[in-house]
Amino acid sequence: MDRARRWIKGALAVTAAAALGVTALATTAQAADINVAKNAGFESDLNNWTCSAGTGSVVGSPVHGGAKALKGTPTAQDTAQCSQAVAVKPNSTYTLSSWVQGSYVYLGASGTGTTDVSTWTPGSSGWQQLSTTFTTGANTTSVTVYTHGWYGQSAYYADDVSVLGPDGGGGGGDPVVIPAVPAGLAAGTATSSSVDLSWNPVSGATGYNVYRDGSKVASVSGASATVTGLAAATSYSFQVSATNSAGESAKSAAVTARTATSGGGGGGTVPKHAVTGYWQNFNNGATVQKLRDVPSQYDIIAVSFADATSTPGQISFTLDPAVGYASAADFKADIAAKQAAGKSVILSVGGEKGSVSVNSDASATAFADSAYSLMQQYGFDGVDIDLENGLNSTYMSKALHQLSAKAGAKLVLTMAPQTIDMQSTSGEYFKTALNVKDILTVVNMQYYNSGSMLGCDGKVYSQGSVDFLTALACIQLEGGLDPSQVGLGVPASTRGAGSGYVDPSVVNNALDCLTRGTGCGSFKPARTYPGLRGAMTWSTNWDATAGNAWSNSVGPKVHSLP
Repeated sequence: MDRARRWIKGALAVTAAAALGVTALATTAQAADINVAKNAGFESDLNNWTCSAGTGSVVGSPVHGGAKALKGTPTAQDTAQCSQAVAVKPNSTYTLSSWVQGSYVYLGASGTGTTDVSTWTPGSSGWQQLSTTFTTGANTTSVTVYTHGWYGQSAYYADDVSVLGPDGGGGGGDPVVIPAVPAGLAAGTATSSSVDLSWNPVSGATGYNVYRDGSKVASVSGASATVTGLAAATSYSFQVSATNSAGESAKSAAVTARTATSGGGGGGTVPKHAVTGYWQNFNNGATVQKLRDVPSQYDIIAVSFADATSTPGQISFTLDPAVGYASAADFKADIAAKQAAGKSVILSVGGEKGSVSVNSDASATAFADSAYSLMQQYGFDGVDIDLENGLNSTYMSKALHQLSAKAGAKLVLTMAPQTIDMQSTSGEYFKTALNVKDILTVVNMQYYNSGSMLGCDGKVYSQGSVDFLTALACIQLEGGLDPSQVGLGVPASTRGAGSGYVDPSVVNNALDCLTRGTGCGSFKPARTYPGLRGAMTWSTNWDATAGNAWSNSVGPKVHSLP
């Protein structure tokens, strides 16, 4: 958390503004609609595709469908763009889509004769579908479709590209057919109110319908889903079908799952309005503290940080001698004392240098098992997810639901994503938060080290203002999270972050704006959210360095919210 973000965020915010300004209109495919892209699944290697400066190649793993997929490898000077000119019909609407994997992957169309379009994702360790639409001009017969990564970022993958619309006379387009029946349906973690499902991806499918006891309960774009709103200790039958513009497949073979008798709850003894503070298990120049020194204004104390082990997904924790504890027993006694005072002490996973990878069933189980073991060993109330190097929503959600099933209803689960991670509900962090909404305590997004970002009104706001706090919080509040699951994360002092510090009075104004409709800047939300959880700071140590000015001001404000 304690670092200056690279310049790329500012650039991406501007790109995001352009990309998110495109309205994705739903269209109904006509019988004559085909996929006019050739070699759309890269089964014929790079035939029909052109990649810049030799940055593109074809690989056998990972793939979304078929046996091959595109791999683009950006450099410091090249985004690894791969493109194809497709034959199109004038004055026609086309839906452009592709399955992608990796950080900062873009999909777009140029030369449309009207408005060129693009869309992107900030990152995904699993397959994610990007989609947008474009309309050709009166004289347009060819459009260039492309995908690319971003300068200096890691390799990206793309597969199953589709440019769905009228035949432009180019030949070689793949007719759209009803996809095959999904195979491999399996039930994963079950809480008292939800069941995780996963299945094998189906080539040519653009979505999937999930059925519970014969009734459709969800439509998703990927090969996994979490069915919520279930009764405890109850057995359910689930099926899934694959869909595209040609229609829907038959339902898969059924799988039965039973919900747990208890589990979840998302907050334990956390008060209605709470202040979260990160406690540093290291010395970086801020005031060194023991947990007993953390002011009483803090309701949730996030011990920073857990460590990754050589086993994927597994975490450990080691007290740093620099913080001054004579023994682990002394540390555990401080945790117990804070809990006796009504506070929650949790273990934060990640941070600037933390790299915990949960991208498979095995690593999800390893995470849940090791996190629960540490909770039992030290007495932690839960965990905080502060992974700043990307996460996989499918498997992290499974891991957290497994942990909830072990820990029970008083699990405290918090998250601290960066601003770029919460710009869209299609982002992996946002999807994770929504997937675990049944057990989630609060998301305290980091409103700093960010640069400019989009607000929920589509306007760009600069960090360091009340509008930045309120307009970005609005995205989460209107994007599916309960107000009680949204908090404002800010640095405790100018030394606590590279940029984005705001005076505590600005935080208080933002809290009033969101909960009462007063104290707003130029952005005023359409409604108020009196249930807003509160605020977070990095860190209790930097707060102490500044004489606890942040907690002495923001703490009473949070605790007096309606």
